[in-house]
Amino acid sequence: MQLLLERLDHPERKLPPVIHVAGTNGKGSTIAYLRAILEAAGLRVHVYISPSLVRINECFRLGRAGGGTLVDDEELCATLEHCERANAGAPITIFEIETAAAFCLFAQHPADVVLLEVGLGGRLDATNVIDTPLATVIAPVSMDHTEFLGDTLATIAREKAGIIKRNVPAICAEQPPEAMAEIEQQAKRMRAPLFGAGQEWHVNVERGRLVYQNDRGLMDLAAPKLFGRHQFDNAGLAIATLRAQNRFRIEPSAFEAGIINAEWPARMQRLASGALIEQAPPGCEIWLDGGHNAEGGRVAAAALGDLEERVSRPLVVIAGMMANKDASAFLANFAGLTRHIIAVQIPDRDNAMPPDTLADAARQLGMRVETAVGVEAALRSLTRLAYEVPPRILITGSLYLAGHVLGLNGTPPG
Repeated sequence: MQLLLERLDHPERKLPPVIHVAGTNGKGSTIAYLRAILEAAGLRVHVYISPSLVRINECFRLGRAGGGTLVDDEELCATLEHCERANAGAPITIFEIETAAAFCLFAQHPADVVLLEVGLGGRLDATNVIDTPLATVIAPVSMDHTEFLGDTLATIAREKAGIIKRNVPAICAEQPPEAMAEIEQQAKRMRAPLFGAGQEWHVNVERGRLVYQNDRGLMDLAAPKLFGRHQFDNAGLAIATLRAQNRFRIEPSAFEAGIINAEWPARMQRLASGALIEQAPPGCEIWLDGGHNAEGGRVAAAALGDLEERVSRPLVVIAGMMANKDASAFLANFAGLTRHIIAVQIPDRDNAMPPDTLADAARQLGMRVETAVGVEAALRSLTRLAYEVPPRILITGSLYLAGHVLGLNGTPPG
C-alpha cells in the first residue's frame, strides 16, 4: 500500500479528518450512525466501507452538501484504472486497489470528514496508512477470521487495536476482558486517550429511549431506527466518538436526528416490499441480516426474541454461509427460537458452504432442517405449509447472501 500510494502522490495525506473504525461486529452500523449524525450537523461526509452488497459503488460514498451520494460508474472506473496504471502490474489484492481508489476519490472531492472502515483486522489492513486520524474506534471484538487474525480473542483484539495511533483518542465498545486488556495495553503504548464503554461513557435503555452519559453530561435521545438492543450500543459508540473529538461541535439536535434517521442495509432489515414478498406466504414478515459469526448470530437472535415478545409468530431461518465460518456456533443461537432451518447455497461464491454441510450442523443441534436450491425456492416451499399465524422469516448467515437477496428483491442499497 505504501509503495502504491507513493506512486499516486500520497492521496491519503490529502484527506479531510479521518475517523477510522475497526471491530468484528457493529462497524457498519456505527459508521451509519456517525454519518447520519455528522450529516444532520450540516457536514459533508466521505464514507468507505466493505464489502458491497449488490454493487461495488456502495463502498464509496462522496460527501455532498445535504447528504452524500455513491460514486458513479464512470468516475469509479476511471479512478480504478488510474490506480491500476500506477501499480504497474505489481502484486496487489482487490481490497488494496479499491482502498487506494477510495483515497484518490476522497482527495479529489472536498468534504469535512472521512469515515474509514477497516477491511480485516486492523494492524496490517490496507486502510491502516493514516498516520494521524481524528479518532480511532473499536467496535465489539469476537471470534472471526481466525485463519488470518489468530485463534484467541486476545490475538484478534491485538490486531484490531493496531489502528490506535499516538496521542489520538481511541473510543471502544464494551469488550470481553481479554480483548479489553489488549486494547488498553496498545492505547497505553501509544499514549492515546481511551474512552471505553462502561468506564468513561455509558449507554442505557430507559422507557424505550437511549440515554447516553459521560463526564460532560447526559443526553436523553429517541430510540435508534435500526432494530435490536445492540443498536443502542452501536449508537452509543458513535456518540462517544463524536464527543471525544474537538474539531466539530455537534448539537444535541443533530445527535437525535442521526440516531432516528440512520440506515444500514442487511442488519435486521425488514423487507416490507419487493419481488421476494410475492413468493412468500401471505402476511408473513421477512427479515434480512448479514450476521455470519457466533456473536452476529447472538445479536440477531436477541432481536428476534424481542420481536417474539411483541408479536408471536412461528420462526423460519433461511441460512447460507461461507465455508470458512463456524455454522454450529452461528446456528446455536437460534436453537431456542426455532426448529425449522432451510439451508441454501450462496450463488456465485467459490467458497460457499454446501447446503448439506450447513444442514448437518443444524441437525446436530436438534433442529428440523431441509435444503433448497436458493432463497426463492425456500420461500415458495413455505407457501405449501399450513400456518395458523403467518411466519416470521429470517434470511441470514452471510453478507454475500444478503446482497444476493437485496438484488433479487429489487431493493439494492442507494
